[in-house]
Amino acid sequence: MEHIAEIRRRHFISKESISAIANSLSLSRQTVRKALRSEAEPIYQRKIQPTPKLGAFKSQLAEWLEMDAKFPRRQRRTAQRLFECLQVEGYQGSYGPVQRFVLDWKQQAPHRPSTTQAFVPLAFSSR
Repeated sequence: MEHIAEIRRRHFISKESISAIANSLSLSRQTVRKALRSEAEPIYQRKIQPTPKLGAFKSQLAEWLEMDAKFPRRQRRTAQRLFECLQVEGYQGSYGPVQRFVLDWKQQAPHRPSTTQAFVPLAFSSR
């Protein structure tokens, strides 16, 4: 509903009636009432993302990700390269599910300390 701000401005500031707003924007009165009750624009997000075509390839993809995690960052494959490798293996799906799987895998992987998280003592022993 991209008209929420317009509806709220017309009703609360310009004091237009719900029927007049509905007629001028070609919306139903129920839609205008719903927009007046809401505070923010509704955001649609899917709760469960189905991946029927990726299902058979998840173990292979996880194995590749575990193997790549041992390499230095510059030598690891990107999600795009993993997608291309899956296509060679026979994957018929799109890039989106592969990208989401890689993102989820990285978020669930145990965090290893990076070189920027090294311990540096603030006090040194004097000789």
